[in-house]
Amino acid sequence: MGPTRFVIGTAGHIDHGKTALVKALTGVDTDRWEEEKRRGITIDLGFAPLPLPGGIQASVVDVPGHEGFVKNMLAGATGIDVALLIIAADEGIMPQTEEHLAIVELLGVRRGIPVLTKRDLVDDEWLALVRTEVAERLSRSRLRWHAPVAASAVTGEGLEVLKQTLVEVVEDIAERPTDDLFRLPIDRVFALAGAGTVVTGSTWSGTLTAGASVRLLPLDREVRVRSIQVHSQNADQAGPGRRTALALVGVAKEELERGDVAVTGPGWAATSGLDVALELLPTAKKPLAVRTRIRVHLGTAEVLGRVAQVRAIAPGETSVARLLLERPLVARGGDRFVIRSFSPVTTIGGGVVLDPFPPKRPRVSERGLATSQPPAERLGRFVEEAGLAGLRVGAIAVRVGVLASDVPTTIAAAGKGILSVGDVLVARRAIVAEVDRLAAVVAAHHAQHPLDAGLSLQALRAGVSAPAPVLDLLVEHGVKKQAWELAEGGAVVRVPGWRAQAGDAGGRLAQRLAEARWQLPTVSELQREFSDPSVPALLAHLAREGSVERVDQERYAMKQALEEFRRAVEETLRDLGAATPAQFRDRLGLTRKYLIPLLEWADRRGITSRQGDTRVLRA
Repeated sequence: MGPTRFVIGTAGHIDHGKTALVKALTGVDTDRWEEEKRRGITIDLGFAPLPLPGGIQASVVDVPGHEGFVKNMLAGATGIDVALLIIAADEGIMPQTEEHLAIVELLGVRRGIPVLTKRDLVDDEWLALVRTEVAERLSRSRLRWHAPVAASAVTGEGLEVLKQTLVEVVEDIAERPTDDLFRLPIDRVFALAGAGTVVTGSTWSGTLTAGASVRLLPLDREVRVRSIQVHSQNADQAGPGRRTALALVGVAKEELERGDVAVTGPGWAATSGLDVALELLPTAKKPLAVRTRIRVHLGTAEVLGRVAQVRAIAPGETSVARLLLERPLVARGGDRFVIRSFSPVTTIGGGVVLDPFPPKRPRVSERGLATSQPPAERLGRFVEEAGLAGLRVGAIAVRVGVLASDVPTTIAAAGKGILSVGDVLVARRAIVAEVDRLAAVVAAHHAQHPLDAGLSLQALRAGVSAPAPVLDLLVEHGVKKQAWELAEGGAVVRVPGWRAQAGDAGGRLAQRLAEARWQLPTVSELQREFSDPSVPALLAHLAREGSVERVDQERYAMKQALEEFRRAVEETLRDLGAATPAQFRDRLGLTRKYLIPLLEWADRRGITSRQGDTRVLRA
């Protein structure tokens, strides 16, 4: 069973009767502009609903045939499910017929029906000759074409046969998924009284309901959808394979243009670079060399760009390449595009987007990307290239080009080399390599700072450029692999089993403090006395070991000496009730230089409290 809704695109040489055929089929005249009426050609996109037997609803896009307006034809052909290749029975295949045929092939249109129009102008013998010519030409096409259908917009002959043929052909087309991310490439923008800014296009994927929000790219603005029309009828929801109009709140008509895109969901962003598989048509006049300026048609956008990182591609060949765009557009992995030469303007090739967000390095030729690659394999390469920065799970559907609902199975199929932490994927190889590097950093810190408890965890994390979940995984993995252990309540990283050793220098320093008792030297005084810049680290180590205690920013004392000072203070205050610094000085035999730091230490430790200029025992 095929889709109940799909998009039909018309293509073919100018004046071969495309618009007349659409009007005969649907009753809608898609020549919307006065210039089109006057010149008798379809310049801009016209579209019309076409109900078919069996409850099938088609949208017919009438794309222009004049060579000067092929870019409009590209905008219309994008997103179509079935191509009607219009060939006038009285003229046969013409130059623009060939170009339009190449375009629908490059864009990956799935099925096609050649329609021989103006049947009323030729006899049976001539029609048979044209039918044979068209069938022979299309037998060499990569598209699957139905046998030619002859029709006349004037007499109505063949129209019912064409409708029935469309029903048969659509049976072979898979239904576009409704659970995908919503994307609407915009082909028209206008303002309408009572509706505001209106954008139209063919919904490529996903669904959208009235009242919801969409993001407009590359404008990068979230706006509200006031109302929706499908086939010019009010609707509560827009779905894939339908001609859709969105009335938007929060954006002016002048801020949008054809080529912009309305999307929902994560992962979307405008991009100025694409890694692609690029095919040069056999009809191209010359090879495609690096730095060649081209016109890139993707979705409804036309953007100038240059070919980079590619060997010359000969006509008829395909190669990977990087496209550098002069203006950003919106792309998804697996999107098809067409390229035209800058001057003279003609279709020369097209291809498939392999990565819409390529890294600066490695070069595209070194990345191992190919159209035949399973999504899981491509995902694995993206994650490997990302290193410790990892790849956000929310970016996978757009970048790899898989359904949002298929992301979990794609991750699972990528294999055990990919680790999932939070909303980030990271390569196991990157984690293992970074743990090895950081283990060396920790060991080096021990060598340079032998008295430290270890490297602070904060410093370790600050030395790695990675999202927080990846940093957490690194620390956990290092502990699990015994590359390091956590100490000091998890604030310090050290080599397993490592302990700081003060050595002889630490012993001498402890002896000096024991001799000083309450007449405490400052740290700077000890540094000068011992001629040793490591004195601060030695004192910190002795404090961690518990033999000394920090009195203030500049002084340390032996634990035993401080305990003796506490008892002396308590005894003094029990005798006097309250005491001034002068009374403590007389009682303890200390000058203010040594006494005041110790009294303030007693205050901080909760032994004493100040009352004016005196101190009392704290209750």
